[in-house]
Amino acid sequence: MGEELTISLRKGFPGGLELECRETLRLGGARTTVLFGPSASGKTTLLRCIAGLERPDAGCIHFGGKVWFDPEQRIDRSPRERGIGYVTQESALFPHLSVRANVEFGLMRMARDDRESRSRKVIDALRIGPLLERRIVGLSGGEKQRIALARALAPRPRVLLLDEPFSALDSPTRVSLRGELRDLLRMDGTPSILITHDRSEAMALADEILVLCAGRVVQRGSAAEVFNFPATAEVAGLVGIETVLEAQCESRLDGLLGFRTNEARLVAVDSGAIEPGEEALLCIRAEDVILTGAEESASSPRNRLPVRVMQMEPDGAMVRLTLDAGFPLKALLTRQACAELGLEPGSRAWAAIKAPQIHIIPRR
Repeated sequence: MGEELTISLRKGFPGGLELECRETLRLGGARTTVLFGPSASGKTTLLRCIAGLERPDAGCIHFGGKVWFDPEQRIDRSPRERGIGYVTQESALFPHLSVRANVEFGLMRMARDDRESRSRKVIDALRIGPLLERRIVGLSGGEKQRIALARALAPRPRVLLLDEPFSALDSPTRVSLRGELRDLLRMDGTPSILITHDRSEAMALADEILVLCAGRVVQRGSAAEVFNFPATAEVAGLVGIETVLEAQCESRLDGLLGFRTNEARLVAVDSGAIEPGEEALLCIRAEDVILTGAEESASSPRNRLPVRVMQMEPDGAMVRLTLDAGFPLKALLTRQACAELGLEPGSRAWAAIKAPQIHIIPRR
């Protein structure tokens, strides 16, 4: 199970936002918890309170049975006392020191042999050996972040806190570095808490995700649970679901629910979360919409809707389409598929959506 981080805090801000968090996180082994949410939702403030860099207005923080923060006991331990490693997107390295001195900064109390052994482990894992005698000035963003991670991990922190450490990097560097970090965390058995706004990053690294909106945790679960079964319309938007429809449940039959939205009717798998007569939000991912040139039949439960193409936007190797299906519907197709179907604004086609791929959010 590993050690637990228990957070019960409140922190107010000018302008009215108030962060309130009451959660217990399991941080055993190399487990990574991701804080995910929009800007100004309280993610960085929560991380800084955990680190000891900001003081909550009220509450307490415990880790592994030890008190990190409790104003009633007059306890507010420093980041060093908490054993925290902390990395931000700015890297915050010491420009007057060499790369080697930056990495070994937190190891000065170790015996020389132990210090060299430990620093060599993180240096090799993050591939910064050729940079050791260089100064920080003139290094690339990716090189600086590797050094920042090495410096934070070298003292074997009890928890590594990461505030969007890859957001300023180009995509290939970001993908490479997060893979190296994941491998090093597993090798060391270091738990981490990561802030990211990048959906791919969250999916790649998270053992658990906490979604924050307006200072509150609005959903918590595995990456698969959060991304496939968002709890609210706001979470659905954050995890990349572009079509969210207001609908009313009209019927239940053979494990399926029938819904009416505007003039269209849709069926979805009955999850037991809603009854006929109740209202819901229906969530449809763009990549789950299949377009064909003619109406087709299928053995699996499938919604088939006549659509008209309203807009087409290039999206890398794909094309993002806005469709009129009696309601606004988004679809994502390859360029080749669009060409084969002869799609252009004003074209008519058929959209198919399998019933299991419609996620239902009850409106209560």
